[in-house]
Amino acid sequence: MPVAHFQCRAQIGLEAPPVRIEAHLGAGLPAFSVVGLPAPVVRESRERVRSALLNAGYEFPAGRITVNLAPVDLAKEGGRYDLAVALALLAASGQLEPGPVGGPGPSPGSPECPECYGELGLDGSLRPVRGLLLAAVHAAREGHRMLVPRANLAEIERVSPGLGLGFSSLREVCDVLAGRVPAPGAGHDAGGGLAPEAADTVAPVGQRPSLDDVKGQWRAKRALTIAAAGGHSLLMIGPPGSGKSLLAARLPGLLPPLASAEALEAAGIASLSAQGFDAARWGEPPFRAPHHSASAAAIVGGGPRLRPGEISLAHNGVLFLDELPEFDRRVLESLREPLETGQVTIARTGGRLELPARFQLVAAMNPCPCGYQGDPRHSCRCGPGRVLRYRERLSGPLLDRIDLHIDVPRPGLRGLVPGEPPPDAPDGRDTPDARDAADAADPSAAILVQSVHRARQRALARQGCLNARLEAPGLSRHCALDPPVRRLVEKVAERFALSARGLHRLLRVARTIADLADEPAIGVQHVGEAAGYRPAARGQ
Repeated sequence: MPVAHFQCRAQIGLEAPPVRIEAHLGAGLPAFSVVGLPAPVVRESRERVRSALLNAGYEFPAGRITVNLAPVDLAKEGGRYDLAVALALLAASGQLEPGPVGGPGPSPGSPECPECYGELGLDGSLRPVRGLLLAAVHAAREGHRMLVPRANLAEIERVSPGLGLGFSSLREVCDVLAGRVPAPGAGHDAGGGLAPEAADTVAPVGQRPSLDDVKGQWRAKRALTIAAAGGHSLLMIGPPGSGKSLLAARLPGLLPPLASAEALEAAGIASLSAQGFDAARWGEPPFRAPHHSASAAAIVGGGPRLRPGEISLAHNGVLFLDELPEFDRRVLESLREPLETGQVTIARTGGRLELPARFQLVAAMNPCPCGYQGDPRHSCRCGPGRVLRYRERLSGPLLDRIDLHIDVPRPGLRGLVPGEPPPDAPDGRDTPDARDAADAADPSAAILVQSVHRARQRALARQGCLNARLEAPGLSRHCALDPPVRRLVEKVAERFALSARGLHRLLRVARTIADLADEPAIGVQHVGEAAGYRPAARGQ
């Protein structure tokens, strides 16, 4: 046949629009043209396809070859189109005859032909490509089968078992399409939608760091528990070696596995990144910890290919920023809008991309440039002016958007010595040893995890979202206060000059503390504890 076509999908943000690969063989001098707004790597498929066909035992068609990627106004990137281009050339030259695909079904030339993906090696091997999870979601909704590299099969099987057929070479694909060999897993059926397993369950979360690894710091553990239960942002301030990074890395261990819709969304964003999606981490809340030298494009997203940034890769998970004042001021200010709206819009000359960015911010910083202000074991070398300049790197609007502010003092050394029993707590004295003793009586990490999960379930059953995402109407409905509690809130707001945003965040934190205590209404004690986490209440 002089013209043949196969189906594929492009990747534009979180969308996967269909692309029709059309191949035409005409008379004339030998030429091979790829049209339809291809990126340079797509145009280079000409040489990959030529070598792959010859090394797979096929003839490369003679004459004038034109491959069209429709629609022509949609940009195409990556090597995912190689397999479809090669199959279209074989079908157009008569070397691939129509036949069943995994049993009775569509043939290569029909509009219902399976979607084909894969990068071709020069020897005809089929190599994995990034971003197939999003294509799998769209293909499952339309009831399409997918032909993919074997290495990508586990990824798309997360969407719907039996959705894809995995291959390791071009020759294997052609043998199946021609009906010479049975398709692998031909007994499965995509079913025209997401599989029940993908709709209702997620794989169990793997072993993650536990709070039991942290010695001391029971106040920080309490703040971390509140942050996990309500999805609140957290800022930890303390000297070097106090355990701030250790605590932040343990926050994902308090969080429940992602629901299926959240897992698909997080995995789809990860598939857009340079690292791709790791199927072994399915259902785990993302944890991203970029270095403080990261650029605005790395944090927010962008670049020549409009890649998602760290705030989108942390969607439905945790974004940890260590040494917060060391980040570029423009990077920090770019966090303000995503913290409020839960999404980010990347506009560049090459296009516009909207991505979700509903992340939980956890940040850490030293109290001063040398790091030892207020530390009884080290003297601070910073003058007042130097400390002020250091803290002024963080703007007031950004700090106002962080729900919980806590001091993380250096823990006592006795509790860190292996094999030594915890000391008895001195009478009422707040010393490092006393904090270690109090921590010894603290609940285990397993109990804290159960408490966090129960508090989240209460919030979701009551209002359909975590407390940190309550809007103004939800605050009025679910944070109604009795007269004594209302008077306390008014006093706190007046004394510490809270903004409207700060007041709302105070109420959200109080609502989470009440949920952890299994209390239906916010009480005076809940507001009092929440007020202690506001920066004004801490004298900053």
